[in-house]
Amino acid sequence: MFRTIPINKSFLIYNVTLIKGDGIGEEISDAVVKIYEAAKVPVDWEPVDVTPSLINGVTTIPKPAVDSINKNKIALKGPLATPIGKGHQSMNLTLRRTFGLFANVRPCKSVVGYKTPYDNVNTVLIRENTEGEYSGIEHIIVPGVVQSIKLITKKASERVIRYAFEHAKSTGRHEVVVVHKASIMKLSDGLFVQCAKEIAKDYPDIKVSFELIDNTSLRLASDPTTYSKVVMVMPNLYGDILSDLSSGLIGGLGLTPSGNMGEKVCIFEAVHGSAPDIAGKGLANPTALLLSSCMMLRHMSLNEYADRIEAAVLKTIASGPEHRTGDLRGTASTSSFTDSIISNL
Repeated sequence: MFRTIPINKSFLIYNVTLIKGDGIGEEISDAVVKIYEAAKVPVDWEPVDVTPSLINGVTTIPKPAVDSINKNKIALKGPLATPIGKGHQSMNLTLRRTFGLFANVRPCKSVVGYKTPYDNVNTVLIRENTEGEYSGIEHIIVPGVVQSIKLITKKASERVIRYAFEHAKSTGRHEVVVVHKASIMKLSDGLFVQCAKEIAKDYPDIKVSFELIDNTSLRLASDPTTYSKVVMVMPNLYGDILSDLSSGLIGGLGLTPSGNMGEKVCIFEAVHGSAPDIAGKGLANPTALLLSSCMMLRHMSLNEYADRIEAAVLKTIASGPEHRTGDLRGTASTSSFTDSIISNL
């Protein structure tokens, strides 16, 4: 499905574009780079600046950054802030549209040793990334009345649903749960459901079920183990909401990895904000970006490095509050947390 990832064949080093991001982005990206050096991961980072400009009213990423990502096929991204000023679109949305990143994959798994209301969460949610309510088609009809258009297409629906079935197949999950609200949005969500029914015929060994978004929200919050052996797939808005709900079950966005998958390019990212209020203070938690990079390594078939780094991260978090950052009820700085991970490699 994806093109070959370019590597330096002389030394078998993978070239990866690095978007450090805004706010705490530089600190957490530097932590990842330091840990990769200690783990001797065969990755050559290519940092780029994605500060956008408005060209004919369209938020546009600098050409050198676009060229780097298209060349390397893989990128790791820190948090980005949307530029202040009229007309700028969300940077995350701009990246998704620029590179055709149609599926957002959000696994959420409980961290052993870090206590939350649930200690056995193991969910995988796949969100359609390009349309739905986030199509950006809205306007003022008359003063005081606005209209926003929800766009659902057969092509985009089939693409993300098929990806969900393939993901279930490759990860040993026995069921795909299609989340929708076709009881009310009979045409738009109805099309999404119909696409899933057709594609399910190609995967007779994988069960498919259909749930209203209301029911999924209730079940996920009351007993997340219900979804431990399935892959959930859904349109854009539902995925945005439920993926953050899932993150809350394991301790927050600071512990949650994420990958945006396209046919030619994949960008793995920390989904939390840029936290400008703590930037430069040594308080940032690099866990989400680091675990996202482990997703990246597994996508690149560098599983041994991914497993080693992930184990070191989880061991560090479980070691106690003196080794955890403040957002994880700890007292460690970004640098000391990073050093603890390295010592646990």
